Amino acid sequence: MTDQAVSAASDPDKIVSEVKSAPRQLQPLRRLLPFLLRYPVRLALTILFLLISAISSLAIPAILGGAIDEGFVAQNIDMVGQYGWLIIGIAAIMAVASGARFYFISVIGERVVADLRQAVFSHLLRLETRYFDTHRVGELTSRLNGDTVSIRNAVGSSFSLALRSMVTIIGALAMMILTSPVLTLAVVVALPAILIPVMVYARRLRGMSRRTQDALADLSAMATEMLGANRTVKSFTQEEVQAVHYNVSSETSYRAEVKRLGARAFLVGLVIFLGTASLVGLVWWGARSVFEGSVTAGQLAQFLVYALMASGALTNVSEVLGNLQSVAGATERLTEILDTDAEIVDPAVPVALPEPPLGTVTFDKVSFSYGGQGGDNVLSNVSFSVGKGETVALVGPSGSGKSTTLSLLQRFYDVNAGTISVDGVDIRKVRLSDLRQRFAYVEQEPIIFAGTIAENIRFGKPDAGMDEVIAAAKAALVDDFVADLPKGYDTVVGERGVMLSGGQKQRLAIARAILKNAPILLLDEATSALDAQSERLVQLALEHLMEGRTTLVIAHRLATIRDANTILVLDGGEIIDKGTHDQLVAKGGRYAELAKLQFRLAEAV
Repeated sequence: MTDQAVSAASDPDKIVSEVKSAPRQLQPLRRLLPFLLRYPVRLALTILFLLISAISSLAIPAILGGAIDEGFVAQNIDMVGQYGWLIIGIAAIMAVASGARFYFISVIGERVVADLRQAVFSHLLRLETRYFDTHRVGELTSRLNGDTVSIRNAVGSSFSLALRSMVTIIGALAMMILTSPVLTLAVVVALPAILIPVMVYARRLRGMSRRTQDALADLSAMATEMLGANRTVKSFTQEEVQAVHYNVSSETSYRAEVKRLGARAFLVGLVIFLGTASLVGLVWWGARSVFEGSVTAGQLAQFLVYALMASGALTNVSEVLGNLQSVAGATERLTEILDTDAEIVDPAVPVALPEPPLGTVTFDKVSFSYGGQGGDNVLSNVSFSVGKGETVALVGPSGSGKSTTLSLLQRFYDVNAGTISVDGVDIRKVRLSDLRQRFAYVEQEPIIFAGTIAENIRFGKPDAGMDEVIAAAKAALVDDFVADLPKGYDTVVGERGVMLSGGQKQRLAIARAILKNAPILLLDEATSALDAQSERLVQLALEHLMEGRTTLVIAHRLATIRDANTILVLDGGEIIDKGTHDQLVAKGGRYAELAKLQFRLAEAV
């Protein structure tokens, strides 16, 4: 890397190219401006106190120069005392201003991070299901948490330090010119020798920072995935294997960070060396000027202090530049999310669904592929209708398109061809929130949140009162086991409902659906993974839920759908048969074979 920097420095055209491209490397930081500009009063106060602090610090060397010439050189102790009290007063002003600047910029940093995190999280929630099919949740969580922390540190310290350093450099150069134009000329000549190598080398840090952030995100994603599946890991005795995988990823992250830190260390060392060498040359030139009588000893001391301030500020700028390269990478990763447009959005002019709800569903020649146009179809030319209050069951082997049908109905994906209508309206013409309010969805493996039982039921209707929650719980037979819990409905169920059995989680999900009180019920194999006793209880709860509702149900156990108005038999993404249970059994097709096998096994048991 050093050889490359030297090579770049030896090529004037390349130097110009590097310097010109440096601002582009920090372009992602411009995306933070809208978040910063939301708080103009705080920004104005920050800049005001920053200027007061910088101007105060610039005034002290000028007073010090006067103290040397009028006090020490003239041997006037009274003037030394007067100048000393003046410096103390200015230092007090500088201290107050510095404290205020630190407070306001820190508050802005926290506010910007909170706003950015909220914006990214809200945007993630609006993205369609397909996005999460191809992005690991742990990696997205790393962006949401780790990257925003990097940005907070930058806004809270780096931006403030950069502004302060720039003001200090400009102010120090102005005072140096006023003090001695000849000495200032020597500094201006030496300045490019410091800046150009810094600009050439600093731009390389951005790529390193991005690779470091990516490595950390992969590490976070792996940890989230494995810790969330800890029972599976233990069951398959994968602890040591996964620990080795994690160690490998951790070492990759470590090496990427060490490489970045090494580059930053070299950059800081380079600036310190060049700055010190330039300062030594300046002292020699200044001493010569004093001997010649062109400047006084006080002016030289004053000039050297300003030069040291400028040099220190320049060193700070180099450190800030390294930080900002890292923040630019983090900002870029977050703005990638914000720049991802949702493919499934509300129509420009939404059509209202009829009120009161009809509860009807129609699939008209629907085809769909997860790969989009040109991919292998999961559903091909599927057509069926569900009338108000009817129950339609979907049966078929795994991969036949049953769950995809329910996903398309809720518009988690858009169809490639054909039309899906709810209550006679094409779902693509309806506002998404209005459409999804028409459905109550009970999954095969229901999602239970790490809160209380009441909070999980209330997820179906956030503004529901406790009486409504308890009524839904009783209808879903949840109240039976809640009564035995020490904290009742305030019992915390743990992450993913780890404190509950499979049947209890299913009943909790059914209570949530009952509370939502939607006209169309979607059941995705809600009893397939339960034992006989739990299945009986869940089936009773489902009967309460299905009363008066249009229902689409996916079932492997045919005993649960014998009373369905229509049974659709799917295979290979197509409807190969349909009818009532008795009609399909009498017809003697695929369904009849499956029914014969299942009911024979049930009789044997």
